[in-house]
Parts: sequence; structure tokens; C-alpha cells
Amino acid sequence: MDTGKGNNLKRLRNITCPYTGIRMISGSEMNRIEAKLDSCHNLKEKMYVLSKYARSMQRIEHHIFDRISYFLDSNPDKSLADFFSSNYSDHLTKLKLEEFKVIDSVDTKSSILSYQTQMALRKETTNCRNQILGISKNVFFKRKNFLTALEEISAKNPYEEKVLSEIMKLALFLPTSGSSESAFIIKYAGREEQEILRRLIIGSVATIEHVKPRSTGGLDKISNYLLVSNNGNKYRENIPLSIYIDRNPSIPEFCQIQMDEIINCIDQGQLKGNEAYPFKIKKTLFEESEGRILLDLSGYRITEEEALELEKAFRPHRSKNG
Repeated sequence: MDTGKGNNLKRLRNITCPYTGIRMISGSEMNRIEAKLDSCHNLKEKMYVLSKYARSMQRIEHHIFDRISYFLDSNPDKSLADFFSSNYSDHLTKLKLEEFKVIDSVDTKSSILSYQTQMALRKETTNCRNQILGISKNVFFKRKNFLTALEEISAKNPYEEKVLSEIMKLALFLPTSGSSESAFIIKYAGREEQEILRRLIIGSVATIEHVKPRSTGGLDKISNYLLVSNNGNKYRENIPLSIYIDRNPSIPEFCQIQMDEIINCIDQGQLKGNEAYPFKIKKTLFEESEGRILLDLSGYRITEEEALELEKAFRPHRSKNG
């Protein structure tokens, strides 16, 4: 994947994630955080380091961090492993119920399919239930495997193809460690202390997102790039932006906040050679969100024509300097 043209976006600092609303951190800042954690002598020092970045943590990670902090304050002689082990049993039950809820919604939706297709789908959901309940010995439920199995179910006609697409969108609501506190606790129980602490902040690192996914024809160019947190990028997967907004209705608001910040960065002389980016990404977001994201660029001091001229004038300078 060539996202080199997005490097200018990744150099911006203190930018809001348009998917989750948190203040993102840069890759270089993440490196400094990891170095600080490595230099700490005990868990208390490590928690203090992370506390300075709490406002940049994602919702689930922030909640886990707060719970760990409270647990350690109340039990100063306990460890991170003690926190996870004391919460494991209850959250395992909660996670199973969360998974069943999504699988139930898939089965309900499948009732409008042909009998043959229903049976193929029910076979997969039944396998999932057996795996979740532990009936299938030595076979554990994995979200990815279930999604792959759904993709392999053949539609009998265009109508079924549409229904199966809607079913896939429902299945994408299966809990992950980025969307469910219970999934986080179950996934990271037994992991090394440093890995857990790193996980609390790594989801907030700024990455380049393809607004129109590459799998559906999205191009590797800045007009299709959005600066998005690692978690926001990862958990959107290939969900159409218009559907992703249903899950995260604050996205249009967060996109506007980010654009205002980017415009301010451009006014300060950053993002040179990409002055037309606000106009380009506005069009892409509008199209991919099916009109649900309409950025207000009234605060931008230059017109689209002027921005394009600035980019054109910058090209020879950029070529000259490699």
C-alpha cells in the first residue's frame, strides 16, 4: 500500500480523530511513550506515564485504564495480572452474551432468505454457538472465521445477495477489544504487562485511512486519505462510510472538527503543496457518506481555485528538492 502522499497529513499534530473524536498522537510520540515505559522501574511509574495521555485514549481503553488505576489504588500490593484474573469470569460471560446477541440478529434477518440459504447460514451460526458455549471441543469462536464463513455463502439471486450483504453488516457488530470492555479483558488476560499497557494507547496513533476502501476501488491519493486513529481505521474494516456512520453517528461532527483543525494548520504554513486538500476530501466524504458528511469550509481563507494555484506553484519546488 502506497500512502506516501499522506505523510504530510501524518506530520500534523493535535488533530481530532474523525471517527472516534479523541485527540490522536503521532507515531514519533508513540515511540517516546514506549521509551518512557521501558525506562520505568515498576507498574506505578508506568501508570503515571500513561496518565498524561489518558485524554488521547479511546473510549474502551480509557475505561479500562481508569478501572486498572482504581484497582491498583485500592490494592497497592496487587499486579496487572491480578486485575485481569479478578475480572475474567464475569466478563467472559458478558462477552458470550454480547456475541449471542449479534448472532441472534443474523439468524432473525436470515428468515427472509430461501430455505437452502437459510440452512447454510444457520449451520454457521450453530457452529458459532457451540464454539462460544464450549461444546465444540478445542475449537474456539473467532470473529474473523465467522465473517469469512458468511462471505462464502452463495446467494441464489440479486435479492439474496442484498440480504446477505445486510447480514454481513450486522455480523460486523460482533464485539472486538476496541468496541467491548469484556472482549478487551478476555483478550489481554494472561498477556505481558508491557503489551497491555502499550495496547491502552496504540489505538490512538494517527494513521492514513482510505475513505473509499481500496477493496472497492479506492485510490492511493490524498483526495481519498483521511487522518484517522489506529482503532478507528482498524475497526471500520471495509464497512461503507454511510453504514459506519450508523454505528458512530458523531462522525460528521468529528469530521468537521478535524477539518477546522487542518485549515488552521494550513493557515500556519503546514501542509504546503496540498492547500486544496480540504476541497478534495470534502467531495470524497460527501460521496462516500451518501451526503451525510458535508464539511463547512467557510473558515478557509482561500478559494478552491487559489488553493489549486498554490499547489501548482509548489510542484516545481517539490521536484527540485526531491
